Amino acid sequence: MVKETARPPATPRPAQPDPPAARYPLWDRRFTLYFAARSVSLVGDAMMPVAAALAIGPLYGISGVGLVLGIWTGTFVLLVLFGGVLADRLGARRMMVGADLVRVLTQGVLAAAFFAGTPPFWLLVTMAALAGAAVAMFLPGVNGMVPLVARDPQRANATLKVADALAHLIGPALAGLLIVLTGAGTVYAIDAGTFLLSALCLALIRLAPADVPAGAPAHVDSDSDSAAPPGSSLRRDLRQGWQEFRARTWMWAVILIWVGYGLLLFGPLVPLGSALIGARLGPNAYGLAVSFLGVGTVLGGLLALRLRPDRPLAAGAVAMALYAVLPLCVALDAGLPVLLAGHALGGGAWAFWSVMWATSVQTHTPPAVLNRVSAYELAGSVSGIALGQILAGPATALASPGRLLLVSAGAGLAGSAALLAIPAIRNLRRKPGAPGNPNEG
Repeated sequence: MVKETARPPATPRPAQPDPPAARYPLWDRRFTLYFAARSVSLVGDAMMPVAAALAIGPLYGISGVGLVLGIWTGTFVLLVLFGGVLADRLGARRMMVGADLVRVLTQGVLAAAFFAGTPPFWLLVTMAALAGAAVAMFLPGVNGMVPLVARDPQRANATLKVADALAHLIGPALAGLLIVLTGAGTVYAIDAGTFLLSALCLALIRLAPADVPAGAPAHVDSDSDSAAPPGSSLRRDLRQGWQEFRARTWMWAVILIWVGYGLLLFGPLVPLGSALIGARLGPNAYGLAVSFLGVGTVLGGLLALRLRPDRPLAAGAVAMALYAVLPLCVALDAGLPVLLAGHALGGGAWAFWSVMWATSVQTHTPPAVLNRVSAYELAGSVSGIALGQILAGPATALASPGRLLLVSAGAGLAGSAALLAIPAIRNLRRKPGAPGNPNEG
């Protein structure tokens, strides 16, 4: 912005609107490093569900896969609120670097265990718990970092979602291929390497105090020494985050619906879907199906780059109705082409919703409490997934995996209808103001 020279007093002109978001430069050094960090670790993350299903499943069955995934998710849910507080106190970037280094350790230990032979179940569970704790320290800062490295949150979120999609396109197929050719140890070793590269890229990001959004405390994520705000305490920080979360009806209503989604849809999908597809079409088919989920996510992210609906959550809710096609295809034993198309459609729906949701949270929440609010919404939305993963195995004693996935498809449609039925969600408007300014929801 060019500084104006002094001039005599004049009649004030009407305030000029903010420049269109597309004019903000996106690919500066900070966002490029952040994009690289997220992209490389997302590839490793995308490999893990396939690796867990195909490596742990033959050793310990559906219940073993569900329990390991459930322990990972449950530990995350228990600790993510503290991760949000620490991210607001110490800085999101620093917490993310430390979490990445912990995951280098956990995935490296698992790689060595698989290379050595059959890892004991207690080791799988222990490393899953440690990795879940590390993710609880990492993920609250993901939302908080976006306004620090990009002035247009929707473009940044959509671009990151495309990277996420490409990771899900490459990672699962690569994991399935590597397990067949070399074994699970190679997959876990590669995953450890991705977290090491992610930590390096995040450590290289430099944020001056001027880069911190207006309204955020100076310690949020500058390169100076961090200190908690005067008079703050862990309990008070948690209470403030809860009050900000509870004050936004659209936010807590979405999370309540997401608990149901997690329990009935997202949680059971990997243990049940991998077992059904793997048994009928082989492990490579499951990896290919998850890769097509990535294809759809690429398309959904690209669509979110172009569309800026006035009511983003309403548009996202309509898209989420299409996600029900994914478990429906698996439940009905669809042929491979239909199965791949269903995964692609589900991926597109999920990506579009994710961008609309992340942008709404970032632009309707004060920067000073964004990490804590993100922690509450993450804890709520993921808690249902943990229960769904743990209960997936025992539920097969009551009904076949196919029938359980029919329930998942019905839950997907019911959740979309519930999102549209709630006025606070349906009527939430897009924030058109310049990104980086504090916004109340």
